[in-house]
Amino acid sequence: MAENNPTKYNAPALDKGLDIIELLSQEGIPLSQAEIAQGINKTPSEIYRMLVCLEERGYLIRGANAGKYRLSLKMYSLSHRHTPFDELKRVAYYPMQALSEKIKESCHLSIIDNNQLLIIGQMRSPSAVSLSIEEGTHFPLSKTTSGKVLLSMYSDKRRLDILSRDEFYTTWSKTKQTELLNNVAQAQKDGYFFSNSKLTSGVTDIAVPIGENDSELSAVLAISVFTSNLEEHKNLDSILKQLKSTQQEINQFICG
Repeated sequence: MAENNPTKYNAPALDKGLDIIELLSQEGIPLSQAEIAQGINKTPSEIYRMLVCLEERGYLIRGANAGKYRLSLKMYSLSHRHTPFDELKRVAYYPMQALSEKIKESCHLSIIDNNQLLIIGQMRSPSAVSLSIEEGTHFPLSKTTSGKVLLSMYSDKRRLDILSRDEFYTTWSKTKQTELLNNVAQAQKDGYFFSNSKLTSGVTDIAVPIGENDSELSAVLAISVFTSNLEEHKNLDSILKQLKSTQQEINQFICG
């Protein structure tokens, strides 16, 4: 079970504990002390104290009769105390703060929720005048730049399934639907998308994907800029460069 990969620091007891948990998770059936020892290439005496510790801490349950060990629901419980998006917000906080300070604009983080775009995090600009998009706000996927980028992260089948429940997309003409799908394809090809906001006049939105494609941990990081500022004072390429740098930093935390 255990792999002999070189590590910078050795923690034999921790390794044995993790090997035991991983083996029981992989096998999916209760195992005896001897069976566990054999499965992770240890002797029964080597893992005795670890089994006692894991049982006392509630990670393992031992059957009353056969004395075989199985995983408890403790790890499941621990993993569900915080959603993946709570962790995403946490790791994205400081990169988003640095981004706002560099470009002097607000940025926001969004996910899909009930077939809509949901803002889960925002970092306000240090400038006196800037755009603000409040956390907890929902927007239609089909009418937002962030929505198009988020849709670009999904398979064709899942994308069309989501759009089949979009209140705007389903009422559009075939031509308008095709235009949206072309925008999504462009976002998928380029790895970003920018366009004038269809919800707020005089605003340009720039967005990049965060997380893993076609997974439950898919999000979008976006900047909304007054179009006049972008044309007169800001450089789109410079903003996009900073946005992609922040994207890479956040992805390193959540994707490895």
